[in-house]
Amino acid sequence: MDVRDFDFDLPAELIAQEPPPLRGGSRLLILNRGSGSLIHSTIAALPDVLEAGDVLVVNNTRVFPARLLGRRVPSGGAVELLLIGRVQGDEWEALVHPGQKLKPGAQVVFEGARTVRGEIRERRFHGRRLVRLWSDDGGSLDAAIDAIGHVPLPPYIKRSDCDDDRDRYQTIFARSRGSIAAPTAGLHFTPSVVAACVARGIEVAEITLHIGYGTFQPVRVERVEEHRIEPERFEIGCVAADTINGALLDGRRIVAVGTTTTRTLEAVAGEHDGRIVAGGGWADLFIYPGFAFRVVSGLLTNFHLPRSSLLMLVSAFAGRERLLGAYRRAVADRYRFYSYGDAMLIL
Repeated sequence: MDVRDFDFDLPAELIAQEPPPLRGGSRLLILNRGSGSLIHSTIAALPDVLEAGDVLVVNNTRVFPARLLGRRVPSGGAVELLLIGRVQGDEWEALVHPGQKLKPGAQVVFEGARTVRGEIRERRFHGRRLVRLWSDDGGSLDAAIDAIGHVPLPPYIKRSDCDDDRDRYQTIFARSRGSIAAPTAGLHFTPSVVAACVARGIEVAEITLHIGYGTFQPVRVERVEEHRIEPERFEIGCVAADTINGALLDGRRIVAVGTTTTRTLEAVAGEHDGRIVAGGGWADLFIYPGFAFRVVSGLLTNFHLPRSSLLMLVSAFAGRERLLGAYRRAVADRYRFYSYGDAMLIL
């Protein structure tokens, strides 16, 4: 399967640079997988679109301010780190800039309300480095990063992060710190939308997948089947597992909120004969057309980048031609795309 089969044209002005004025104010394009019909709606109408007995599964990961801006020591030159994930203890894997000047042994400092210092330990592939970090005052490193770090907005948002992003680039479900990107389908929910869903008899189950670089890493191969996704850490509690398994047993719909939720559920089900088992682990499942879904029967998601693994996942669920046709309609009707954009519900 050719990666070029997952390309589409998108006017740059449709890439959302800001969240909607009010959380929950997004448009919603509903695609019926069976008939191919499209309905224009809004997120506020989601409780009426779903049915009693459906189970919404959300990702409750919390984004941390993983982008650090500072300077080299002693030269004072600007430096930027994007913390991809903790390796162990005080060592992190990070994307660094400028990469060529940050060789093993280089010292860096990041200052603000707290001060974080770092040392480049080793080079890794695709511009990555192993970095040791510590707080200048000997206190909690996580707290220091939270104090001075920047929200890691995606590169297609062509502006610097601001204070509002600390709230708006976080879902109302966010509890478990550990992601470098938001599970963006969850950004649309408000407490009132969730309450209306529950009042209608729709259950809400929470799982955790800490989104790392794997979710967004570029597809650098020409053939889809050759792409690999880096593992990301997940956790599923007993209550969520029981809720999801009960719905599966009853033949009720499991509506995944986001591609990260979808990958987690299908990865676990693939290892346990179609059932969800409580516990934690690492998920590296790459879903593309031809994949047989065992758990997810509905998907709420944002509009994704051309040639991305996320677009391939949604194509596997909806059908490639049907999905790209819906994207063309979304472009024509001026939907907002990507992380801060509008939403799509596929049933």
